[in-house]
Amino acid sequence: MSDVVAVENLVKKHQELKKEIAKVIVGQETVIDQILLSIYTGGHSLLIGVPGLAKTLMVNTIARTLGLDFKRIQFTPDLMPSDILGSEVLDQNRNFKFIKGPVFGNIILADEINRTPPKTQAALLEAMQERAVTIAGNQYKLNQPYFVLATQNPIEQEGTYPLPEAQLDRFMFAIELKYPSVEEEIQVVKSTTSDLQATIDTLFTADEIIEVQHLIRRIPVPDNVVDYAVRLVNRTRPGQEGASEYVQNYIDWGAGPRASQNLILAAKAHAAINGKFSPDIEDVKAVSLGILRHRILKNYKAEAEGITEEKIITELL
Repeated sequence: MSDVVAVENLVKKHQELKKEIAKVIVGQETVIDQILLSIYTGGHSLLIGVPGLAKTLMVNTIARTLGLDFKRIQFTPDLMPSDILGSEVLDQNRNFKFIKGPVFGNIILADEINRTPPKTQAALLEAMQERAVTIAGNQYKLNQPYFVLATQNPIEQEGTYPLPEAQLDRFMFAIELKYPSVEEEIQVVKSTTSDLQATIDTLFTADEIIEVQHLIRRIPVPDNVVDYAVRLVNRTRPGQEGASEYVQNYIDWGAGPRASQNLILAAKAHAAINGKFSPDIEDVKAVSLGILRHRILKNYKAEAEGITEEKIITELL
């Protein structure tokens, strides 16, 4: 099958997928698009939203429509790395045997990831980057495809541990969930307070998702689009050539090279789901907010003046 036909098939499959998800999740189209873009490109996503916005339900529903093995880990202050990765135990013959933890799945929901101490948060670093886990000197490969979708509550600071920059950088997208509109909330209340249960069809297999990931990587990108993405990321860095006075005033630390890579990958996937065979600058702009939001470190002046990451990125665009 040619790549042109494969892209056309992906457009159809993507629309069908969104229809299936919409049976359970009302609205949140942009959020669902960004999660699916990260899955099509093999990235991870961080969902930031107040309690009760169906973050967990959304991830569970997406896993079901994709036909993937779904594991949920509830992050708590007393969670240990071995609770995530697994541990070695002595069997009846007094030999060590490795018992796999919940990190061995296809879609891992790291629920309330900022509730656990840095030592346990760091247990996910190797899994997210290398798609492998090292226990007692032995490396165990994780199942493919592999995604971490983490949730974080932005309002409660009591008993939370901010994610280190190195961990944040491993998330392709940081996605903010907003409150539903009044019409959407009416629909949510009607559907969740009745006895009707939506049945969801599985539309993908694990192998098909891996094939989509290869397809996205094969999509050609014009040099001017790569140039735009790299220069956009470069402009977030204070002290660099091309950094505006605005950036110098409000940013302590800008995005690293991983942001440039993710912008291009996400722009390719964004182009593909919209039926285009090559991304343009508009595709880069469409995905830039979710990719840059968590990679920019504001300074005290920005905090004091109430300037958000979104405002800074919009200014840069």
